[in-house]
Amino acid sequence: MAQNCLGKIRSYYARLSEKEKKVADYIMNNPEKIIHSTINEIAEDLKIADATVFRFCKRIGFKGYQAMKIALASEIIEPIQQIHEEISENDNEKTVTEKIFKSNIRTLENTLQILDGASMQTAVELLMHANRVEFYGTGGSSVVAMDAFHKFVRTGIKAFAFIDSHFQLMSASQLGSQDIAVVISHSGTNKDTLNILKTAKKNGAKTIGITGYPKSPLCQLADVALYTSSEETEYRSEALSSRIAQLSLIDALYVNIMMLNNEKAKHSLEKVREAIAETRM
Repeated sequence: MAQNCLGKIRSYYARLSEKEKKVADYIMNNPEKIIHSTINEIAEDLKIADATVFRFCKRIGFKGYQAMKIALASEIIEPIQQIHEEISENDNEKTVTEKIFKSNIRTLENTLQILDGASMQTAVELLMHANRVEFYGTGGSSVVAMDAFHKFVRTGIKAFAFIDSHFQLMSASQLGSQDIAVVISHSGTNKDTLNILKTAKKNGAKTIGITGYPKSPLCQLADVALYTSSEETEYRSEALSSRIAQLSLIDALYVNIMMLNNEKAKHSLEKVREAIAETRM
C-alpha cells in the first residue's frame, strides 16, 4: 500500500504534541515547499530542533524525514484529488453522496495505516480463549456494540451486549477473570463507559478498548487498545465518521475468530440458521 503522507498527518493530528502539530500544520500548508527543503530549513523556519521534525516523521509512520519527503513528493506531483473535501452548500445530491463515500474510504484507509498488528493479534487471542465476551458502548457506540454482539453470537463464544448503560454496568460487575470486556468509545472519555471499564477490570476481566485517541483514559486503562482514525467536517462529526472504522475493526475481529475457531464456529452458525429458519415456517 502506498503511504499517503497528508492522509497520515490528518489521521494522527489529534494525537500529536503541540510542537508536532506545528510541523504538521507547516507541511499541510506548504507541501510543495517541503519537497525542496532540508530538515534543517524546516526546523529553522519553525524555530524548533531538527530532532523534533525527525520525531514527527517517525510518529506518523516514516523511517525519517527523507522517507516522508519522498512520499509527499509522489503524492503532490501526481494529479490526485484533494485529500480533504468539504461539502459545499452548492453541491448537488450526487456530489454530496460521492464526498461522503470518499470520506468513509479515507477513514478506513487511515485506520488501516495506523493499525498495530501485534495489538490486533493479542485482541484475537484474548477473544478466542474467553469464557464470555461483553461489548459495551454508549450513545452512537452502543450501535457498534450491538452489531458486535450480532456477529459474535455466531462464533460459538458466549457474547452479550446491552443498550442501557445501567444494564451494562450491572453486567460488567458480574464478569470474572476468564471474561473479556470490549469497550467502544471514540473519544475515550465518556464517564459511563469508563465506569464500565473500571468495573470490568476490578472484577478481573481483560479489557479491549476501541477508540480514536491513544492518550485518552480508555486507552490508558484498557489491556489492549485498537485505534480508529477519522476526519471531522462541517456536516459530519469525527465520531460519526469513526463509526465506519469501528464496525470494520469488529468485522476483522469476527472473521479472525471464525477462521481460527472453524469447527465450533460452523456448528454455532448452523444453529443460528436453523433457529431463524424455524421462525419462518
